[in-house]
Amino acid sequence: MPVMTDEGAEALEAAATEDVPEIADKVEEVSESEQSASADDTPDEAAEEPKAGRRRLPRPSLRAMAVALVFAGLLGVTGFLGWQWWQQHQLNQARDAAQRAAISYAQVLTSIDSAKVDENFKEVLDGSTGEFKDMYSKSSVELRQLLIENKATAHGVVVDSAVQEASKDKAVVLLFVDQAVSNEKLPDPRIDRSRMKMTLEKIDGRWRASKVELP
Repeated sequence: MPVMTDEGAEALEAAATEDVPEIADKVEEVSESEQSASADDTPDEAAEEPKAGRRRLPRPSLRAMAVALVFAGLLGVTGFLGWQWWQQHQLNQARDAAQRAAISYAQVLTSIDSAKVDENFKEVLDGSTGEFKDMYSKSSVELRQLLIENKATAHGVVVDSAVQEASKDKAVVLLFVDQAVSNEKLPDPRIDRSRMKMTLEKIDGRWRASKVELP
């Protein structure tokens, strides 16, 4: 077995001592490299929390919701009242138009001139419809002959009227008529006062008498 001399031992120790700083430096470099790699592998916290920076929309408050509901309710009520007003406005217009038509037609119906009997009959038939038109057409031949023979004349004036009932296309009107009547035997006019109940229907935009009653 070889024996190491004192000089060999000292040389070996010196070599080992010289290598220690070099080994320490290498260890330190490896440690720094590992820390750098570890830092690179760590996920970016900002990337993991994208939602943290996202802006949230504010929720509507209960007060705002209540105001919106009240506003919507007011709009609904206003619309309904407007619709009611419009319906009533149309009905009032229909009533007025039917009443004017009834007054005009009652005066045509109660005014006659034996010298213009055909013209008078034409006006009466033009303003009538339905049941009344059929009845008047059937009786017009006999009535015409009677008026001509007696040289009768009549002039009617509506002194008062009122709408009993009405819709947009049908109405019943009550009329009070003064009629001045004269003929060959009674040259001085005689005033006949009568009541008339007239039913009118709106046909092709015109109010026409469909029924005339003398109660």
